[in-house]
Amino acid sequence: MSIDINTKIANGGKTWVKPFHPDERSFLAGPLSRGEEFLRACRIFAEFIKGFRALHFVGPCVTVFGSARFPEDHPYYDLARRVGRMVAELELTVMTGGGPGIMEAANRGAREAGGRSLGCNITLPKEQQPNPYLDKWIEFRYFFVRKVMLVKYSYAFIALPGGYGTLDEIFETVTLVQTQKIRNFPIVLMGVSFWTPLIQFLRDKMLAMGTIGQGDLDLLILTDSPDEAMEHIKRGVEANYPETLKRPFPRRWWLFER
Repeated sequence: MSIDINTKIANGGKTWVKPFHPDERSFLAGPLSRGEEFLRACRIFAEFIKGFRALHFVGPCVTVFGSARFPEDHPYYDLARRVGRMVAELELTVMTGGGPGIMEAANRGAREAGGRSLGCNITLPKEQQPNPYLDKWIEFRYFFVRKVMLVKYSYAFIALPGGYGTLDEIFETVTLVQTQKIRNFPIVLMGVSFWTPLIQFLRDKMLAMGTIGQGDLDLLILTDSPDEAMEHIKRGVEANYPETLKRPFPRRWWLFER
């Protein structure tokens, strides 16, 4: 791993240094030697363990997806900030991809409301660095590991306008609900004017041709109202949060858990 020492930022008392992994592009480039494949599998396993250890005690989360490209003065930034604040007021932890734009706004709102603010950062050549409103952040090399963490600890999902990454995250999540791999957690799309053409495509093409059912389409809740979004989230968390998790896990000193 090489490090660009010019990309340091202060973040919650922690210094971030932008890493670069030159072997990332070779991951899906075909078979390598058995030894290289084994070492890569070990790195992936270690990255999962790092995420599990870091997030084991965070409590029920709401994951907020959205673009890294919206500046602070954009209406969607303001909307995400309000959403983060209201999620924190429900005593839920706000989790994002940890970067700028919508992610920063949601984390910022949670921090301003005195709530918990988490980020699962991904190492990218540009656009992605931890935002300054995180209580804790974990950095991942592999997108698929990061997406597991964004889903595993969350009991509701909010998608504000975004690009390919946001579409990838929200459709993977709705696929997990559709196929009953996870519970029927609320999935809220915020930004009616942005998401309406997509919903029309799903209805006019996919639903009309039978590639999805009406129940699949109903998994996506479309709104501009943070209050309406919070009502869906509150009901979803109450319905799906297991009783076994309402008792906090004990921290084990011999596992170096703090």
